[in-house]
Amino acid sequence: MTSSPTRQRLGSCAWLMRGFAVAQAPALLAALQAILARAPLRHMVTPGGQRMSVAMSNCGALGWTSDRGGYRYRADDPLHDRPWPAMPAAFQQLAGDAARAAGFDGFEPDACLINRYLPGNRLSLHQDRDERHFGHPIVSLSLGLPAVFLFGGAARGDRAARVLLEHGDVVVWGGADRLRFHGVLPLKDSQAGRQDDLLAAPGATGDSGHELLRGCRINLTFRKAG
Repeated sequence: MTSSPTRQRLGSCAWLMRGFAVAQAPALLAALQAILARAPLRHMVTPGGQRMSVAMSNCGALGWTSDRGGYRYRADDPLHDRPWPAMPAAFQQLAGDAARAAGFDGFEPDACLINRYLPGNRLSLHQDRDERHFGHPIVSLSLGLPAVFLFGGAARGDRAARVLLEHGDVVVWGGADRLRFHGVLPLKDSQAGRQDDLLAAPGATGDSGHELLRGCRINLTFRKAG
């Protein structure tokens, strides 16, 4: 596999694919709106009792949660003790196609974490370690406002690359890179006008999708957790 203008190597088993999901964005956003009607975004609490600035929800057989009891996956939404919304076929297709394009065949996620970033929100460097095993890749889709993704090393103190992610970009990492630290710098609102122009372009999104993304970034992270 070689680099191209739309694909950038971030590590031996990590790739950024620019604009990979732009064409699918309207269908993804329509499905996302239905998910959030059943499992609204909420601010979870860390085990230490701190309110997370990024609002979250989930879909799929398992959903990632955090509270004073710790970080974990669970099959039911703690807001109402009902199963998380099923993962839409459009989500499954996008995740599988992106993983395959990055060299990971047969990826079938059972969890999709939905994060909404408003200007000023950030995500500190962390590893994805709550899954049952680490033999499957992580697929991360960005929608809406641009963000600077931090892709670090095996230790928290390792220097992290800064990677600009824009609407429709997908990052995939696994294999030797599966446990690399990663995060997101504080979101800026300086490009909100540019975002509105993009989303209002003919065929870009439906009205509901435009409203979901207005003034924010939404990140969908697909994992095989169980």
